[in-house]
Amino acid sequence: LGYNGIKVELPAETIFGASFLQTYIQSLLAMQAKGDPSRPVPLVIMTSEDTHEKTVALLEAHDYFGMPRSQLHFITQSNVPALDSNGGTFALSKKDAFELQTKPHGHGDVHTLLHQSGLLPKFEAEGRKYVVFFQDTNVLAFKAIPAALGVSERLGLAMNSLTVPRSAGEAAGAICKLVRGAEPPLVINVEYNQLDALLQSSGKGGDTADESGYSPYPGNVNTFIMALPAYAAALAATGGSMPEFVNPKYADAEKTKFKKPTRLECMMQDFPKLLGPEQRVGFSDFERWFSFSPVKNSIGEAVASHAKGVYAASPGAGEAAVYSANARLLRAAGVSVESGAELSFLELPLALQPAIALSPRFCLTADEIFRSVPKGAAVSVSARSTLILDGSVTLHGLQLDGALVIRAVPGAHVHVRDCKVANEGWAFVPVEPGAAGLPESVTIRGYTVEKRAAVEIDISTPGDYELTGAGELKRLTKDEL
Repeated sequence: LGYNGIKVELPAETIFGASFLQTYIQSLLAMQAKGDPSRPVPLVIMTSEDTHEKTVALLEAHDYFGMPRSQLHFITQSNVPALDSNGGTFALSKKDAFELQTKPHGHGDVHTLLHQSGLLPKFEAEGRKYVVFFQDTNVLAFKAIPAALGVSERLGLAMNSLTVPRSAGEAAGAICKLVRGAEPPLVINVEYNQLDALLQSSGKGGDTADESGYSPYPGNVNTFIMALPAYAAALAATGGSMPEFVNPKYADAEKTKFKKPTRLECMMQDFPKLLGPEQRVGFSDFERWFSFSPVKNSIGEAVASHAKGVYAASPGAGEAAVYSANARLLRAAGVSVESGAELSFLELPLALQPAIALSPRFCLTADEIFRSVPKGAAVSVSARSTLILDGSVTLHGLQLDGALVIRAVPGAHVHVRDCKVANEGWAFVPVEPGAAGLPESVTIRGYTVEKRAAVEIDISTPGDYELTGAGELKRLTKDEL
């Protein structure tokens, strides 16, 4: 990413400013509040030797973003020795001939560490049914996870992978059903660099598109749901071990020299190999705009990806994806949302306007958005507007041309009626990476938010409120409800 900190501390977007980790915790707390508050949702974070202390420090500095410390659990991944030849010899450190080079063992370690932690029996004893695995920088996944949980429950799936439509030849794994002779079929992710050869050798014609324009094999996003009893039993049977492999990059055609040291590794999505044939494995396919906005590329990598017509996956691209998804959801609920022109920062075009941030406390699912815009509501948002909704808000009537921020504490509810907000608003303005006076987490995007004018409503006392006119707020009496 070209960032010196940990990825989970980056803002998922810059108008509301919540980090990835804060957004995830707020999403879990929202699930808890809207489900059964007496059954807290635990969060298990896998850290590495490099990120553990920084992650703990981030959480402690922000009082765990409102989550009780007892709900948080850490499992820490250790590195493994690196290998520098086909003979499996260890690679020595360039700094010290008596020290080995080490590398991460792969994200499949999450399964081994969960097994070793003793948390799985604890969760089973508490009556929990599912374990959800998600990545560190994809906030849109929480739009899809509740629906995918419903699919797992309805179909009795032991493993349910969230997927998106995949373009033929795209550098993303694909969910496939593998059949070999009389052996039970295996539904599993196949890595993109193996998929074309596999399809050609099996007479399927290679990694090509079907009549839909996409590959018939959905793209794996490494977010998935495991049924807890089957998951725990499979790990108990292997002692927590995951299948391992070596994937060296060779420097010569004869494949005798490595470009750089490699290591034994394992992948979290290989878990179907541990499940018995009686266990059902499937996938839930969602549109990309609704469920997939990973942030993983530096600006140089992002510009190159954009030039190829591929999602840029930079912090700015992830932010634009969140705004776009929120705009589409509001449109689906009946809101008139204009489309803004693309802005370009660090040579990367981004659709950042209108900038719409909908916190998990406002809505966690599409259904909640639809309920927040009642039938017959008259709501419009101009192309240059900024809208932040954080808390319980119902939009009955609103014309927005500028910036509007509504924050309401738990127990407070805001009705927006016959409201017309017009002001200079907020603007995205260019900054140079590393610019003085701004955090690196902002400047790596090439822009910052200039807050020129806004109507900002902060409600700190529970109750029912009404926002009308140009942004006038009043508390409603029982007779006015």
